[in-house]
Amino acid sequence: MRIADKWQDYKIIDTSDGMKLESWGGKILSRPDPQVIWKTEHKTDLWEKADAVYHRSKKGGGEWELRKRLPESWTVSYGALTFIIRPTGFKHTGLFPEQAVNWDFMGDKIREVTSQGKEFKMLNLFAYTGGATLACAEAGASVTHVDASKGMVSWARDNAAASGLSDRPVRWLVDDCEKFVRREIRRGSRYDGIVMDPPSYGRGPGGEVWKLEDCVYELVNTCAQVLSDSPCFFLLNSYTTGLSPSVMAYILNEVIVPKFGGHVTADEIGLPVELAGSALPCGSTAIWTV
Repeated sequence: MRIADKWQDYKIIDTSDGMKLESWGGKILSRPDPQVIWKTEHKTDLWEKADAVYHRSKKGGGEWELRKRLPESWTVSYGALTFIIRPTGFKHTGLFPEQAVNWDFMGDKIREVTSQGKEFKMLNLFAYTGGATLACAEAGASVTHVDASKGMVSWARDNAAASGLSDRPVRWLVDDCEKFVRREIRRGSRYDGIVMDPPSYGRGPGGEVWKLEDCVYELVNTCAQVLSDSPCFFLLNSYTTGLSPSVMAYILNEVIVPKFGGHVTADEIGLPVELAGSALPCGSTAIWTV
């Protein structure tokens, strides 16, 4: 497992009985996590002192119980990057901290290229609030940021402003990711790096069901067509429990390696749990690179 252990403003304090206890810039939140299937004793009384607890509803969704007065939003930082944290009605806060391991990887690769005076064009699909976009832009890439949610793209732009990156060459696009890539193929657009974090499940504009397990191969195959002649990397993220790192690696080996060579690695990504001495798995990433 690749562990995002360089955070200063974020940590998982403890986990038990389907919940994780986190500190986001000193604000203590208790949220559900499907990976936490153990029912260990609480190792701290912070569980009872949490600023907010998210309760799931049997009807779907859920709501926050605010035990203390919280600001509507606040910020946390990772290196030079600053992110606006805002608890939402879907239990999310606007950031997936485990992705920091991928931000570091992409940033290092981009700096290797840009330090030689070369341009690096980056495509971030299903880009959410822009963690990968900010990391790549800060490293010197020109980034195309695509997400179907107008609200998420707006949040990402606010994160860029908070990080002092508003002047960087980023295209902020509200669009269907797959349809956008198909148009880019016709336009002849090419990218040196691609990162994507597609949802496990969704519905298209016509109500059609989209399941990642059923669509991921074609999605990767389509995106491979907008890679440049000498691409640097391709990252595929997944939070779908039925899609193992090995399966994602197999797809990249079948689609990317025959055309560009290179090699593929894949693993779980996770976060350290302060009071357990263990790491909580938080998803998977498969990476192709030269």
